[in-house]
Amino acid sequence: MSPDGTSAMDGPSSINGINSANSTLSIGELAARARTTVKTVRFYSDRGLLPEVSRSGGGHRRYGPEAPERLRTIRALRSLGVPVAEIGRVLESGDTLEGVVARRLADLGSELAALRWREAALRAVRDGDPANLAERLELIGAVGVPPSTAALAHYWRRVLPVRLSARLRGAVTEAAVPEPPADPAPEQVLAFARIHALATAATDHCLVSHRPATAAHPDLLYDGLHEAYLLVAATLRTDRAPGPGEALDCYVAAHARDAGTRDSPAFRRALTVRLAAADHPVMARYWHLAARLTPGPTLGGADGWLRTALEASVAAA
Repeated sequence: MSPDGTSAMDGPSSINGINSANSTLSIGELAARARTTVKTVRFYSDRGLLPEVSRSGGGHRRYGPEAPERLRTIRALRSLGVPVAEIGRVLESGDTLEGVVARRLADLGSELAALRWREAALRAVRDGDPANLAERLELIGAVGVPPSTAALAHYWRRVLPVRLSARLRGAVTEAAVPEPPADPAPEQVLAFARIHALATAATDHCLVSHRPATAAHPDLLYDGLHEAYLLVAATLRTDRAPGPGEALDCYVAAHARDAGTRDSPAFRRALTVRLAAADHPVMARYWHLAARLTPGPTLGGADGWLRTALEASVAAA
C-alpha cells in the first residue's frame, strides 16, 4: 500500500502519489490525492474535464501532475451548483472564475425568487376558502414561474389609442404594468394572478369598452397627462386631499388641447361628464389590483386623484 493509500496494483511505485517513472498519476492515485473516489474521477474524465496524458501498457488512464488541483477546482465548482458544461468552459476556454461565480450568483438569485413566489403561491392556495381551493389553484397556476408581465403589456398595447406614438405607447405601458414583487405576500400573488387573468381574458371586442375616451390627438393628450401624473405623484405620497393646483390645471389643459379648445368652467363641466361616461368596471378593477402590487402611486391612483379634484373644482364653480 502506498503512502497515499493506493495499492501497488494501481501502477508502478510512486513518491507522494506521483509515479516516479514518468511523473503521471493512475486513476486510483489521482482519486487518493483529491480525496475522492475512482468513480468520481472517471465521471469527470469521461466528460472531458480531466484529460488523460497517456495510457499504461494495460490500457489504464494516466493523468498529469496538475490533475489533482484541477479536480479540486471541478469539485469546488460543482459543490456551488455550477453545471458541468460551464465548468468545462472555465477550464478550457479562458472563462474566469470571477465570471462563473457572478453568473452562478445571478442564477441563484433567480432560483430563490422563484422559490419565494412558489411558497407565497402555496400559502395563498392553502389559506383561502376550502370550498374555492380548486378555483384558486387554477387561477394561481395559470401564472408561470417566474411570473411574466407579457399578458399585461399586451393588454395595454391593445387598450391604448392606435395612433399613439411608439415612444408614448412604451412609456405608458411601462408605467401601467405592475412588476411582480420579488418577495411577495400570499395576497400579492393572488392579486397578480387576478390581474393576469383579467388581461388574458380581454378580447379585442371587449377592449373597445375598456379604452379611455377616444383621443383626437393622442400624443398631445398623453404627453400632457404624463406631466400631470408626475406633478401629482409627490402629492399622493403626502396623502393630501384632491384639490386645485398645478397638477389639475395641467390635466385639464391636456384634455383641452386634444379637443382643440381651452380650459374654461364650461369645458371642465363637459370633461367631467365625458370622463364619467368612459368609466369601465374592468379598468377600475385593474387599477385596484395594481395598487396591491405597486409600492408607490399608480397611474390609476393619479388619474383618480385628478378626477376627484376636477369634480370638486366643477362643484365649487
